[in-house]
Amino acid sequence: AKMAAAAASDLLTGWCLFGLALLAILIFCWVYVRKYQSRRESEVISTITAIFALAVALITSALLPVDIFLVSYMKNQNGTFKVWADANVSRQIEDTVLYGYYTLYSIILFCVFLWIPFVYFYYEEKEEDDGNTCSQVKTALKYTLGFITICAVLLLIGAFVPLDIPNKKNSTEWEKVKLLFEEFGSSHGLTALSFSISSLTVIGMLAAITYTAYGMSALPLNLIKGTTSASYERLENTEDIEEVEQHLLRIKSKCRDGRPLSSRDRRTLQQLEERLRTLRRRERHLESIEKSWWTKFCEAIRPLKVVWGVFFIIVALLFTVSLFLSNLDKALHSAGFDSGFIILGTNLTNPLNMLLPVLQRVFPLDYILITTIVMYFIFTSMAGIRNMGIWFFWIRLYKIRRGKTRPQALLFLCMILLLIVLHTSYMIYSLAPQYVMYGSQKYLVQVRFTVATYSQLGNIFRSLLFVILSPFNLDQCIVTRTYLFLHKFWFFSAAYYFGNWAFIAVFLIGLIVSCCKGKKSVIEGEVDDDDSDLSDDELSVYYH
Repeated sequence: AKMAAAAASDLLTGWCLFGLALLAILIFCWVYVRKYQSRRESEVISTITAIFALAVALITSALLPVDIFLVSYMKNQNGTFKVWADANVSRQIEDTVLYGYYTLYSIILFCVFLWIPFVYFYYEEKEEDDGNTCSQVKTALKYTLGFITICAVLLLIGAFVPLDIPNKKNSTEWEKVKLLFEEFGSSHGLTALSFSISSLTVIGMLAAITYTAYGMSALPLNLIKGTTSASYERLENTEDIEEVEQHLLRIKSKCRDGRPLSSRDRRTLQQLEERLRTLRRRERHLESIEKSWWTKFCEAIRPLKVVWGVFFIIVALLFTVSLFLSNLDKALHSAGFDSGFIILGTNLTNPLNMLLPVLQRVFPLDYILITTIVMYFIFTSMAGIRNMGIWFFWIRLYKIRRGKTRPQALLFLCMILLLIVLHTSYMIYSLAPQYVMYGSQKYLVQVRFTVATYSQLGNIFRSLLFVILSPFNLDQCIVTRTYLFLHKFWFFSAAYYFGNWAFIAVFLIGLIVSCCKGKKSVIEGEVDDDDSDLSDDELSVYYH
């Protein structure tokens, strides 16, 4: 009865913590979306969609530490299973986590292939045809049908292309087709879902290489270097305004006697007038920032930003070195491309693999570290997207700017984050493969020995205890559900392996570029030549 009461108490505590975490995630998503969306172009449906998609991304990323914790919690420190963790209970826990993955991944498929494309095309049509709602819905559904077709093709490929087909030379074509349907029925379509998710993960890998790798270098260095002073920028801006005004007067003076301006002077005059409008908008923004309480608060916590920047760059370097050593280990000791560069165990120890077993001795330091790395991966992805904007190859589609981001750009941002989150699990696995597979589990080893003399007993006992406490035995440890998702298809694992090398290269390039760049402007990206004067009112909300 006491054990049942304790288990019920732990379950209630767990649900309470889960509820608080979910509430915190929803509040963060609402604040983040409201901070960046345009006040003039904000729509209810796009706002709800962006908040929901961002929340799904964060919840999915948080499932990895929970998965690792649950498989570790079922065993004692001496390698034995806990009393309550019998075969049925452990199987129920594993199935619960697995169904959690399937549910969240199915929601991601729904968002990526149906809901987000529909909302995006609906507002694209709304800008062109601001009258007939029915026509807008029909057009949006027509374009969304293409995404649904791609999803259906991926599901069919994953369902009817088995990984292992028995090689029977005498089997007929009907028997082969029957085998495909039998495999589909035995897996209940879960292999199809796994194939579709793995396909999206490859796209997420490309997004991580583009945005996350740059964000990991840009975010810490921007915190360390800070921004230029608003008063100093305002002084420089005033000088630029005076210079442009004088240049305008010189050009206009040429036509005072009635002579027409040359085509070259007219083009220069038009460019200078546009430049003057931009400078005056900058002047208004700088004046608002200089007087705002938020600027004063940021200046007061400047030392704290430097500390956070140093901490983030240390985490980024730890991340990159561990990823390099893990990939090097696969290159040297794996079975090669045909196996997806998969290895069981580690031959080259990386810093993260060394640090996690040490932190396991003090609960819950190892879970705090792995959660920090996952959240760092997500937030640096946000920073990379915010700094670079939304690109399609060399074409810049949208900018992510505070208080001035269009609904379509926010939808793109959330879709990219959903794809990056799918790749997060493999990135963490690459950093600490054994920990992601088994957590802090330990196993028992039966060793037969004969003690010759009593004096040898102490040394034998110490060596035996070392063997007992050594982790990661395939037969006596429970594998996380994350690992089963990661290595269901070897060719995707091979793609992830090469993607890790590209990630390291982009991070190093971004680090060099960020070091060479000077301080960012205090209104970096907030004022552009193509902005209207009405957009100034949107940003003023944050400074007054």
